Amino acid sequence: MRPSGPPRDWGPGGFGGKLLPEPYDSFMRSHLRYYGYFQAPRELEPVLGQDRWVPSARGQGTSVPSVQHRRCPGDPQDLFALPSARGPLPAPRWPIECEVIKEPIEHIDWVPPEPEPFCQPTGPAPPPAPLGEDQGTVVYQLSPASPGSCFTRARVGGSPGPLSSPATPLEGPQDTTLLFESRFESGNLQKAVKVGPFEYVLWLRPDLYTAKHTQWFYFRVQNTRRDHLYRFTIANLAKPKSLYNEGMRPLLYSQRDAESCGIGWRRVGTDIRYYRGGAEEPAAFCLSWTARFPHDGDTCFFAHSYPYTYSDLRRYLRALCRDPARSQLCTVRALCRSLAGNTVYLLTIGSPAGVAGKRAVVLSARAHPGESGGSWAMRGLLDFLLSADADARILRQLFDFMVVPMLNPDGVVVGNSRCSLAGRDPNRAYGAARGGSFPGVWHLRAMVERVLAEREVVLYCDFHGHSRKNNVFMYGCDGGGAGSGARLRQRVFPLMLSKNAPNKFSFPSCKFKVQKSKAGTGRVVMWRLGVSHSYTMEAAFGGSTLGGRNSHFTVQDLKSLGSHLCDTLLDFCDPDPAKLQRCLAEVDALLRRRLGREPGCGGWSDVSPSELESSTSGSDTSVSDGPPDHLCSPEEPPEQRSRKRLRSRRARNTLCQPNAVSQTRASVPARPGPRRTHTQPALPGTLRGGGRARREPSAGVTVLSRAGAERGRHTALPGSQLDGGTSAVPRRRPPLSTRCPGATGGSSQDTAPGAPGTSRRRGAQVAAVRGHRARLPINTPGRASAPAAPRCCACARH
Repeated sequence: MRPSGPPRDWGPGGFGGKLLPEPYDSFMRSHLRYYGYFQAPRELEPVLGQDRWVPSARGQGTSVPSVQHRRCPGDPQDLFALPSARGPLPAPRWPIECEVIKEPIEHIDWVPPEPEPFCQPTGPAPPPAPLGEDQGTVVYQLSPASPGSCFTRARVGGSPGPLSSPATPLEGPQDTTLLFESRFESGNLQKAVKVGPFEYVLWLRPDLYTAKHTQWFYFRVQNTRRDHLYRFTIANLAKPKSLYNEGMRPLLYSQRDAESCGIGWRRVGTDIRYYRGGAEEPAAFCLSWTARFPHDGDTCFFAHSYPYTYSDLRRYLRALCRDPARSQLCTVRALCRSLAGNTVYLLTIGSPAGVAGKRAVVLSARAHPGESGGSWAMRGLLDFLLSADADARILRQLFDFMVVPMLNPDGVVVGNSRCSLAGRDPNRAYGAARGGSFPGVWHLRAMVERVLAEREVVLYCDFHGHSRKNNVFMYGCDGGGAGSGARLRQRVFPLMLSKNAPNKFSFPSCKFKVQKSKAGTGRVVMWRLGVSHSYTMEAAFGGSTLGGRNSHFTVQDLKSLGSHLCDTLLDFCDPDPAKLQRCLAEVDALLRRRLGREPGCGGWSDVSPSELESSTSGSDTSVSDGPPDHLCSPEEPPEQRSRKRLRSRRARNTLCQPNAVSQTRASVPARPGPRRTHTQPALPGTLRGGGRARREPSAGVTVLSRAGAERGRHTALPGSQLDGGTSAVPRRRPPLSTRCPGATGGSSQDTAPGAPGTSRRRGAQVAAVRGHRARLPINTPGRASAPAAPRCCACARH
């Protein structure tokens, strides 16, 4: 992770403050032009040290770093300098509307010595009546964003000028009123009303520049009393169902316990209820719980899940820079800049001494900022990959890992639940994302397209969190129309993961149907680009109900998901064909048992995905309504949705009659002249003929993807050494000989369908890097791409 090139003067905006890519710069210019800030030349003032004139929202000059060079979309910037061990960490950039306290907020890592069980159900007792602010005293209130507002600009520290005082001051030492605060990184609390001596009704702030998505909460309370039972009620949650109905409890952090006893986040709360607040529309739901504070006069925090902020990520990257061993294995780059100017980091992990033609593995997390468990799972994966473990060394030699640990840093900074500063869900924008509105998503997709043009991406996995289902599970891609083997192999990786993590991962909870409303998600778009095995991993906010646990997930549980995924990848790419055959047989048996089919009667190629599983996906996601109009430049009109062509009743009746279509077409003469066709704007990476295309960003050549044109020919998958398909896979497997079945030349009956036999030279290379056991990836046919044609990188866009 050493910086390359000449030394740079890194500004205050991050690890490379003066190097901003085109999306952030163009977004700022279009927004300022939209709001009329380019009215007269006198409003522009020169910026010292810059090569251009930049306006501000108040008609005064503001230092917005300019683009130093132009680059291809999806191509990461040069190595940037991580902050040195000396000096404080640079502060993140906030929207100009946000007030930020100067006090830094940090928490210690701690794992409870005993499992934290779920709370017992409250029973059939009716929930308490909701209370409003007219029945109490407002003790904390932040100024809400004006309706219809949108992001204009950002700066370090947020809003300039002195901070306001949203909390009501205490009247004296005997005043027991709690002091609330949420104006820190990832904090979310809009208002607090005291309705009793020790009872408070709270309202959360919706995602910035929206009027919805209220789920994530994270706030501070002071002036506590230990001898009293407090009740808190959040009155404006958006989801009708929640894991709080199944015993999930909120998190509490005591500053005094952390300093004196080393105790961190822990589950607290009794008499937990989740219910609808009233009959008004749209419906608002309430979460109510009671809790006791451990000390008098303590500083405590409440949170929906274990917080993992943007500053936590940057502290972790700085620790990597300090470690001389791990820094040699990891390259940290800036994939792009967010709308606010925060860096979206890209980590490339691999070994230069690996085998030739290494395949790629792409991983991402925190597209939804309120799903902090994904960051903890990603941190566990990075810790394992950068360790001295023998399995980690094999993975680094066989694969190149491309990791984006935080796709939506702006949403994480401001404490959103789902959206970025564009006011939309970024996990619905992969299909038609624009670099000016969703830079992280746009550059990640462009990077995957560029990698696919050169080599195979064996796996894509996006880490998320789930608020309505316990355990860990995956969403895959089974679009139908493929052969039986390909559809069964889609389910092999989640099945193997359930074997490696039997007390956390639930294979029956996995879903593989590609719904229309999920067409813009990362897993579906990557799958259609040509990544045969594309998944979303969902880790519950609550915990596990498997193996008799019935307890909450800890930070260590979430971190272990990363090492389990790495271990499953080794099983997934093991050359031993017995693993694949056992997993395929088990998946086939599970599907037949679900549909009531006898063994050996027919395949699965003619069965729709809806029949293979229930139609409910269990996803927390919302349907995307596209980017807002003010984010679309004049040369990029909003995408028009295809509509079903309406027919008259006579036309419908004619189509229902036998042979009516052929008779009608034969009786009507052809119209002279050119045939008119209905055309629509093509989505990026889509051909008119229905096949999917891969666009190589660096040169602009469009290559037809085999995964889109021939959906039935998916990449052959390896299997897993499972004990009859039912027992967990041991971490230490017996060593395999160099010339194992499926690892030498020639085709074999045991090789996965569609995969060619591995040559002797290939087997010797893999055996040389593995040492104590054989680990061989399966080659994929037909991955060669046409040579790229030159194209202007400055104007290349989807």
